[in-house]
Amino acid sequence: MAAGKTTTRRKKTEPASRGLSAAEVTASPAPGEVDDLEQAITRADGRVLSIYREPLGGSWLVLAALPVERVAPTPFQRDLSDAHVKRLEDVIARVGIFLDPIVAVSAPEGTHEPVRFWTPNGLHRLSALKRMGARTVTALVSPDPQLAYRILALNTEKAHNTKERALEAVRMADGLAELDATRKESEFALELEDGSLVTLGCAYQEKKSFAGGAYASALKQSDEFLDQPIGQALERRRARAARLLTLDERVAEIMAALKERGFDSPYLRNFVVSRIRPFRPRGQPAPDADALLDQMQEKAAKFDAGKVKSDQVAKAAGSGE
Repeated sequence: MAAGKTTTRRKKTEPASRGLSAAEVTASPAPGEVDDLEQAITRADGRVLSIYREPLGGSWLVLAALPVERVAPTPFQRDLSDAHVKRLEDVIARVGIFLDPIVAVSAPEGTHEPVRFWTPNGLHRLSALKRMGARTVTALVSPDPQLAYRILALNTEKAHNTKERALEAVRMADGLAELDATRKESEFALELEDGSLVTLGCAYQEKKSFAGGAYASALKQSDEFLDQPIGQALERRRARAARLLTLDERVAEIMAALKERGFDSPYLRNFVVSRIRPFRPRGQPAPDADALLDQMQEKAAKFDAGKVKSDQVAKAAGSGE
């Protein structure tokens, strides 16, 4: 069974007690990897504007001006939103100034020219600048290449929906497995954010129209990171995703039966999923993901759409289910 989640009360932090002072941000000489990064920026026809330590954690960063054609988004990011890019274009053009640098790291060896840098969180800003014909983008460049694999925590450009987060997570997991398929999936908790997102992402890869948001809450409580090599973990998650898609087919049948009875609500799928989700008393641990799917499939098979009352669907809609 999945372990029960406990809530730890945060200790009150003393004001101005953490991180570096303003003088310490630039006081120390930069290490060798920063010198290497400075040279890489120059070779890419970029210019170093400043070198400093990030004030909170002390990590070294280089503020640089990079040619836009030298920068590309990491390949595991969400799909481009054309509407979002157009809004950014409009805002940047009206304001007449670009004030939000992207984050970048050196691209891996073998990346196709002219790209020399990857951005884990600048897809839409970079695309907007390119469409506007901009020549240069300002970037906070880190010498730590692993930063490219932390996009779920870094990407703050636009609120992610379940589909975007899940596809990012599974693309990230595929990329990490290519780098080292033997490391345990649980070691990538920071990069992948939540184990259930990888499972949902596998389902979205098989079926783009999958309504994963209806299952996200139930899976989040049960689908924890696996203590096995990430390559094996992905195989196991793809098997779970296949079960999830089969379950969703049964949910779709129940929805069709409810619609025949006159029920028509945007919350219909959420209502059905909430009815087949096993009850868990407060304080009790959630079942693990495979046990959860077993129970949901069993309840879905027995679901009788003829016994559903109109006020039950209405209550689900009113509660935001």
